[in-house]
Amino acid sequence: MSTGVEIAPRATRTRPDLILVFAVGALSMLGLLMLYTITAPKLEAAGLSRTTNVTRQAVFAAVGFAAFLGMSFISDRTWRLLTPIVYGGSLALLIMVLSPLGSSRQGAQRWIDLGPIDIQPSEFAKLAVILALGLLLATVEENRMKWLRIAKTFAIVSVPSAFIFLQPDLGTMLAFGFVAVVMLFAAGTTVRQLGLLLLIAVVALLIAFELDILKEYQLDRITGFLNAGEQTLDINYNQNQSQIAIGNGGLFGAGLFEGTQTNLAFVPAQTTDFVFTAVGEQLGFAGGVLTLGLFLLIIWRLLIIGASARDGFGRMVATGTAALIGFHVFVNVGMVVGLLPVTGLPLPFMSEGGSFYLAMSAAMGISHAIWLRRSRVPGERHLL
Repeated sequence: MSTGVEIAPRATRTRPDLILVFAVGALSMLGLLMLYTITAPKLEAAGLSRTTNVTRQAVFAAVGFAAFLGMSFISDRTWRLLTPIVYGGSLALLIMVLSPLGSSRQGAQRWIDLGPIDIQPSEFAKLAVILALGLLLATVEENRMKWLRIAKTFAIVSVPSAFIFLQPDLGTMLAFGFVAVVMLFAAGTTVRQLGLLLLIAVVALLIAFELDILKEYQLDRITGFLNAGEQTLDINYNQNQSQIAIGNGGLFGAGLFEGTQTNLAFVPAQTTDFVFTAVGEQLGFAGGVLTLGLFLLIIWRLLIIGASARDGFGRMVATGTAALIGFHVFVNVGMVVGLLPVTGLPLPFMSEGGSFYLAMSAAMGISHAIWLRRSRVPGERHLL
């Protein structure tokens, strides 16, 4: 006999998302291979072990994989409870960066030196912002986004952005903004509201130009991009060399260790921001398409995870993570091929560095936890 009470579908532990795991693993292995081809000749010429850099990055990858597994075992509802602590902790680390505990490189103060390793808190702040916005936007009623909630979204993004601006790190600030807009849209923000937010952003950018808020090197990157055919030996040197490397690859690439731009170290920051040039030169257009295809697989799986999440928090977090990955890939590859100005955003799972790899692995792990505990009935979610 019916009692008239509807019981929400229970969440269930399911099989791992093998497609997501495969795509992340494949990109990680490809990143290690590219790092080895970039650094081995130079290390050998210096009388050092050819595997120094790749071994270090492999350790980061192993720690990242452990983080992925660890995050997967923690319930997404536990992450909901931990979000204020994670967000507050990320702000504390950003403050530490600007204190005497922070370390500087090339005019930027973005790291905390821990002896044999250092951490870059801004990378973990990206995940913290996604969790905080997920918590805020989880309970939005359909098609009823209030301006007060949009203002709270702006506040959540603005506080870490203010600290990151002082480092400075314009790329991370742009990532915050893009992720926030995507999550607002997914939560039900109207086109009119988004249009007004875009107008405010444009006005703020114009004010920044007028007040000379941007650093000189940031302005140089923008003006260099707008005058791409000029100053190829200074302001536009990085992009000029990266485009030569991409062009050398042709359809199927010059082969591993055969790229002249890569072997002769013509491309600056090739192990970090410009690692995609090694793919383009050595594996060609085909290798580039394969790499982008793996990223698309990750974004697709994250959107599927969001669609099948058992509550609004899971849906928002998976969507925000997809937006973060998509933004990094779009801006990084666009920068490498000359479609966008240089911003210093690394390529997920492929660029050298421990903080970024660990932060991205943690984001994947939390999204995977959402997948493992998704609703048994697609499209239905638990009320909170």
